[in-house]
Amino acid sequence: MARVLSGVKPTGRPHIGNYLGAMKQFVEMQDQNECFIFVANYHALTTLHDSKLMEKQTIGVVLDYLAIGLDPKKVNLFLQSDVPEVTELAWILGCVTPMGLLERAHAYKDAKDKNRQINWGVFSYPVLMAADILIYQSDLVPVGRDQKQHVEMARDIAEYFNSAFGKTFKIPKEQIKKEVETITGLDGRKMSKSYDNYIGIFDEPDVIRQKVSGMVTDVKRIKRDDPGHPDECNAFQLIKLFEEISAKQIADECRKATLGCVDCKKQLAENIVSYLEPMRQKRAELENKTGYVMDVLQDGAKKAQDIARKTLADARQKVGFFVAEK
Repeated sequence: MARVLSGVKPTGRPHIGNYLGAMKQFVEMQDQNECFIFVANYHALTTLHDSKLMEKQTIGVVLDYLAIGLDPKKVNLFLQSDVPEVTELAWILGCVTPMGLLERAHAYKDAKDKNRQINWGVFSYPVLMAADILIYQSDLVPVGRDQKQHVEMARDIAEYFNSAFGKTFKIPKEQIKKEVETITGLDGRKMSKSYDNYIGIFDEPDVIRQKVSGMVTDVKRIKRDDPGHPDECNAFQLIKLFEEISAKQIADECRKATLGCVDCKKQLAENIVSYLEPMRQKRAELENKTGYVMDVLQDGAKKAQDIARKTLADARQKVGFFVAEK
């Protein structure tokens, strides 16, 4: 049984790109693997400096994950800040991490290129992420293609430490599902809240219909009677993910021009609405079960902390730390 780990920042409501690219995988993997999922509120603190919003969005992410089908009896769901051992390990790992490695991080380079304010947390982000992964001795880290570098850097940092102090950390591997490594948004670019081109998992049905109706489709298809090019159509990329059974028929009708883009998008919208509706309803129910949600987080944190303490104790011993006694 593999130990699988993932973290999600509480920086807003998730969209279907987040769901298809990572969240759905945990529902699929929870029966056959040992899964640890944490809300990365330490990471969020690099940019989110509003305590009330932090609290609201942190709880929101927990509700989101429970609503999509995670079973707390099978998955350890917890808050990153409830396992403070990870921050001590991050410091230890930071002391073996070359500056050059951190300077190559995509997030840091992107912030620098865009002249954004860069704090120490943004720069050292990969070290804390490495600590998140390594402290639980993780085997697999499901990620999208844009997150692959973080797992690669965690491997590098683990190897630096193991080389200097002896075998301590398991070397993790990323898991990327090729068919969902990049989910395109409404405008054809990668789906992202920063582009405002996303469909939220918990959007109201009419909001989903409105967003889908405005999607960019086949730019080569000028008239309704023109043959379509489904493989180059932005909408068809989502159709393959939400209408797997009927995707081939839709593609054939598109190429024959018997199905227009407008009707295609209407069909896609209804499929997305139908698919997401049970999750939307479940989340609404969970909002009134605060005690249950807190119990889930406490149980998840206890299991995570038991493992984290053992790993940290080993790392402390390897570097020569000891507890002073009389």
